[in-house]
Amino acid sequence: MQIRELTAKEKRDIRRFIKTTCANYDNEHGCLLLDGDCYMFYGVAFTNSALCKWFRNALMPQNAEIERLFIGGTMSETKPCVLCGKEFPINGRQTYCSNKCAKEGRRKSVANNVKKYKKAKRNNQFAR
Repeated sequence: MQIRELTAKEKRDIRRFIKTTCANYDNEHGCLLLDGDCYMFYGVAFTNSALCKWFRNALMPQNAEIERLFIGGTMSETKPCVLCGKEFPINGRQTYCSNKCAKEGRRKSVANNVKKYKKAKRNNQFAR
């Protein structure tokens, strides 16, 4: 199974779901089992082994979208990366799947803009 970071919307939906349905969560004290903050709120990666047992066994079956997220799908739609074509979850206006693709995409875009600028400058020089 591939590990990926959850999107902001997915994290927000999980937090809201836990706060409203988890019997072990209290707004004042956090997780009653852990006697502190619920670790499902912070740094949860896309892996089934990092889940709270109570969340996995009691809560996840109640919400089909969240269950699909951890059992091999995504809660939101996906789109292909503009550069490499790899599918990734839609997160706002993001067009690249990773920082590496974004850096390469910006490099190509700047190079293309410089070429256009030089061509336009060259055409204007000889038009006079």
